[in-house]
Amino acid sequence: MTTVTSPLAGQAIGLAAVPDPVFSGAMVGPGTAIDPERGPSEAVSPVTGIIVSLHPHAFVVVDDHGHGVLTHLGIDTVQLNGEGFELLVSKGDSVERGQAIVRWDPSAVEAAGKSPICPVVALEATPDSLSDLRETGDVQVGDSLFGWQ
Repeated sequence: MTTVTSPLAGQAIGLAAVPDPVFSGAMVGPGTAIDPERGPSEAVSPVTGIIVSLHPHAFVVVDDHGHGVLTHLGIDTVQLNGEGFELLVSKGDSVERGQAIVRWDPSAVEAAGKSPICPVVALEATPDSLSDLRETGDVQVGDSLFGWQ
């Protein structure tokens, strides 16, 4: 089983609360979402694995079990064209759980008129393959968000 941990500190709110129908409808996959603490921070890898997709606003890490975990920094943040995001790794890099991937500022995302809410999604998973899904309460970086069979 893979344990997926929080890439950010903030409040767990669950996917249903994400202001985007693709995420709230779990069309990309099941998971949860974090309303991040405001101010400059680093989004870290939620699992140990390989960076298979990397954009300023989103990244996917695939672990040893072949599980791909998407961390999406904010909603519609692709429209910011990378402004306010700093990549700290490269596509193809091996990363450890907790390693910083992107430096960003959720307050700046909000100031630009976008939601800073961050879906953390188990790609190509079924809802019943996840356990102990965290959808409420405070989360710190590295806290467990869900288990994935």
